[in-house]
Amino acid sequence: MSSSATATPLPPLPATPTPPEEEDEGPHTSITADRAATRQARLQRVGQRPGTLNIREGALTPRLFLISYDDTFFQEQEYQSYEELLAYFRQHSELKHWLDIRGYNDLALMQRLQEDFRIHPLQMEDVLNDYQRAKVEETEDGLFLVSRMTEFTRLLDIDDDQLSIFTGPNYVLTFQDDYEDCLETVRLRLRTGRSNIRRRSPLYLAYALTDVVLDHYYPTMAAIGDYLETLEERIFQGRPDRRVLNRILHIKKDIVRFRRLVYPEREKIAELLRMPEEQMPDEIKVFFKDCYDHAIQALDLAESYRETVSSLVELYMSDQANRANEVMKVLTIISSIFIPLSFVVGLYGMNFQREGPDGRINYLNMPELYSPWGYPVLLMILGLIVIFQLAYFYRKGWLTDK
Repeated sequence: MSSSATATPLPPLPATPTPPEEEDEGPHTSITADRAATRQARLQRVGQRPGTLNIREGALTPRLFLISYDDTFFQEQEYQSYEELLAYFRQHSELKHWLDIRGYNDLALMQRLQEDFRIHPLQMEDVLNDYQRAKVEETEDGLFLVSRMTEFTRLLDIDDDQLSIFTGPNYVLTFQDDYEDCLETVRLRLRTGRSNIRRRSPLYLAYALTDVVLDHYYPTMAAIGDYLETLEERIFQGRPDRRVLNRILHIKKDIVRFRRLVYPEREKIAELLRMPEEQMPDEIKVFFKDCYDHAIQALDLAESYRETVSSLVELYMSDQANRANEVMKVLTIISSIFIPLSFVVGLYGMNFQREGPDGRINYLNMPELYSPWGYPVLLMILGLIVIFQLAYFYRKGWLTDK
């Protein structure tokens, strides 16, 4: 086999459509519709025989990629025919291979892969269902691993895709239901040849794929952290509204969901570390221990952000309570000013006449009523009352933010 073999150039992948800007009027209807469709698809499978293969609606047409390599050789190619890919794979058993299947919408192809690589029907069912939690199982040729690839989208939602990995004596077989992923760094390491992947067993490639998935959790969490800071600044700037609370509760659900994705990943790696030497060599376990540390760190971040969201909810409620208190303070001050004025005006509004029916003068019945300066004096007294109250409120600090 020639050591100077070059990689066949791959056609460009379809561009990912740019999602629309976030709507402020309400929840994301497209996300709700996708989740409703997922629930409907699950309900349709209730009662089916275990191991029944189903292709979900909207699945992509499969694209077949094969990377063949060893210490000195590398070849990367996309095949249009599964027969050609399988023929090359079987003719070069001395090489290590990464078969990358992107897209599920071909039941006959999935059945061929299940048969050719001796995949258990229940495991292939887990691959096609595309909503399995992270886990690891034994197979006839090696291991079956499931990971969840995540991304924080512009729609403020965590988008996660399933990555299914099968290992064998000289191959790694991966399934995913999207043309784009977070595994390009692994492909680049294979192309450059400066990585240990080309010199180690296929199990090391499975580790590298798992490690990249875990490393990709950090940009997701960083995006969530930045968004939480934006919400916190908006609350402190005194511009919170009901939409802010809706967004806080939405991101809280995302963080809880993210934690549900990461926690099984940690348990999966812990189970890999407990496997015997013949299934998981110690030289590979060392690297998976590093993955375990990454999973722990991701969980710690998720827990920290969950506490931050709870604090944001409390901060929002406290801000709303303070704003209500400010309004009540203003209304109370206004009421306090008008209470003595109303008393004085009400007092002089009583119908006590100074002159009785018999013509006698009642000297104790409001003598000011007949004073020529009574009205101006009364207005002056009312003004002095208001000025005195405002001065008193100011000295108390009730008219300022101090």
